[in-house]
Amino acid sequence: MKLNKLIFPLMIALAATLASTGCKHGFNKVTPLPGPYPQPPGGEQQSSTLQSTTPINTETNPTYTPGPIDTSTNWDPSMMNQDRAALAAYTVHFKFDSAVVQDSEQSNIANVAQALTGDANAKLLIEGHCDERGTEEYNRSLGERRALALREALAKSGIDPMRIRTISYGKDKPADPGHDEAAWAKNRRGEFILCHPK
Repeated sequence: MKLNKLIFPLMIALAATLASTGCKHGFNKVTPLPGPYPQPPGGEQQSSTLQSTTPINTETNPTYTPGPIDTSTNWDPSMMNQDRAALAAYTVHFKFDSAVVQDSEQSNIANVAQALTGDANAKLLIEGHCDERGTEEYNRSLGERRALALREALAKSGIDPMRIRTISYGKDKPADPGHDEAAWAKNRRGEFILCHPK
């Protein structure tokens, strides 16, 4: 009898603890961390908010379906022939700490869209890159946002987003190994790799 009086309150306390942590936070969902992102000294990260591209104007492009782009695709770039040279001239560069595609880069987007339109069998891998400043985690995220912004820009041009995969290398693969603004400007980029079935 005394044992039951001890065990029962412990079981109630345990159940209450599990309920408050499990139900409050959820076991299978990811919650973003509150507050601004940590800013590395002198890093590429400058603002505490994620940058987004401008809204899509469906009146000027009726072929684009608004809404979030489904990033799941049924093809694997590593199982395809990758042609890095075919679209190398159309590499898109970004401003410091930005994933916004500049107006000056729109002709590169148009040329990539034209290449994909003319080759129905081709798929596209977009690599997002950053300069060396900032933490590895932040630059990996920024590189992914850059690649996704380019994917969205191509979708606005009428390219099926299911033909496109994205990957971020953050600051791991610089185009220029220098440590000055000229090198950093070259490294803040999105590269297009044309993929064909083997």
